[in-house]
Amino acid sequence: MTMWKQWGAAALLAGALAMAPAAAHAGEISCKMTFSLSGWSVFYKTAKGSGTVRCSNGQSMHVKLRAKGGGLTFGKTRIDNGIGKFTGVYDIHEVLGHYASAEAHAGAVKSAGAQALTKGNVGLALSGKGEGWNLGVAFGAFIIEQ
Repeated sequence: MTMWKQWGAAALLAGALAMAPAAAHAGEISCKMTFSLSGWSVFYKTAKGSGTVRCSNGQSMHVKLRAKGGGLTFGKTRIDNGIGKFTGVYDIHEVLGHYASAEAHAGAVKSAGAQALTKGNVGLALSGKGEGWNLGVAFGAFIIEQ
């Protein structure tokens, strides 16, 4: 009987360990951002805008957006009604900060795009449609401030 108790205890321990990652994500919330952004680039890329972040736990916050960086890039763009989806967030204030970005882009008149950004454990997927013209490759930062 002791062998069965040891096997049972081992099975319970294995089950508890398997559940640990799920428990660690139990406090994760879903956050989305709607935004508008406009900017230009001639080797140096800059853009400014604003948005609203809303989370599944009822928190919401108005934010200011900035994008900056450099590369081989030329153009002028505007995004209206953009959408951002965050992952790895446990409190709305974790969305604030500097996200690393790298992108390749090309578009004329009406265009659409998507971009994935990271800041530590927080991920941000941006998508939107807009107007303008652009061509190039850029590296830099996407900054969300209160």
